[in-house]
Amino acid sequence: MTTWSVVKDDTQETSRRGRYFQYAVFALAALLVLSLGFVLIPREPPPPAAPPFSEQARAQAFADSLALRTSGLGLEGTAGATATTPQAAALARVVTLLTVQARALMLPADGDAGNASAPPPSAPVAPPSTVPGLAAALQASGAQRLKDAETADGGMARLLAGAGTAQLLAAGDLATVAGIALAPLPGATLPGSALPGGAGTDPAGFSSPSCASGSSSPAADLGSALASAVEGELELVYAYQAALTRLGSASVAPASDFLTRHGVLRDQAEALSRSRCAALPPRQPGYALSQAFLADPAAGLGTLEAGTLPVLGDVVALSEGSDRAWALSALQSAARRTAHWGVSPGPVPGVVLDESLLPQLPEAVPTAGPSTTDSNVPGKP
Repeated sequence: MTTWSVVKDDTQETSRRGRYFQYAVFALAALLVLSLGFVLIPREPPPPAAPPFSEQARAQAFADSLALRTSGLGLEGTAGATATTPQAAALARVVTLLTVQARALMLPADGDAGNASAPPPSAPVAPPSTVPGLAAALQASGAQRLKDAETADGGMARLLAGAGTAQLLAAGDLATVAGIALAPLPGATLPGSALPGGAGTDPAGFSSPSCASGSSSPAADLGSALASAVEGELELVYAYQAALTRLGSASVAPASDFLTRHGVLRDQAEALSRSRCAALPPRQPGYALSQAFLADPAAGLGTLEAGTLPVLGDVVALSEGSDRAWALSALQSAARRTAHWGVSPGPVPGVVLDESLLPQLPEAVPTAGPSTTDSNVPGKP
């Protein structure tokens, strides 16, 4: 009896060991299969990184310019002979402006809507279908471009600032000929209001870091641009003083107001220049005025105002923070004064464009894209 029990126990132990061995073999096989599966099945690629903010802003600006251009072309076509001459001319100017801006904002990938490098994130909306709607959409687009310019990278900030400034001017022009008033933009600096740090601001309040000689930092480049802005303001102050006695009676009041503003801008630009350790140009007793200026001081003032736009564009590109806010406001004001005197500030004020070098829009322009500029259009939800 004892011998049988021992044999039985040995048999059970052997059976258990066999089962354990089978379990180990099965587990090893399962592990091998899983390992091979992980190796053979490719890992899902990570989602692409979000494009930089400046590229997103450019792509959105390009999409909006195309949508608004499509609206302008449609309004030109539907208005036909019923459009008044000033309104038809204003629509033509808007279409031309948006065409040039779209070309300036376009990248090669934008020619194919499916290959856009940074598709705008907003939901698509229909372009405005009325002249008042287009004017409101232009205003909203211009305000968005300027807002994006506050934080975009240097060169892109200059491009967005110029595009936004020109769109605001075009919106006002279109609204005037259409006989409508545009709603004020929330928080916007309106024409005729004081610039940041107006006449009551002490220019010496700007921060002044210690100045090391021989600096070649970006701050030094900004200082040089600000010094050029000071030079332009000094000349304009003198030009307005000389023009006041030669302008027609209707132009004296705005010229006097512009003279006051240039005095403020001069002081602000000088203070900003000192804060960037720039050598200030001396205040000259006078500047040479051409015979063309003396013969037509209004056009001469417009030409001088237009000459400051590229300099202010430099300041926008090189600055940031409060300095850029000052430059953006100064750029808008200079563009408005330029237009007031009947001189074109260009399709992108602050940027010197050679339109012959810009890419051509493709024949089938991808216009069914997103836009963020139609939210303030009358009749739109």
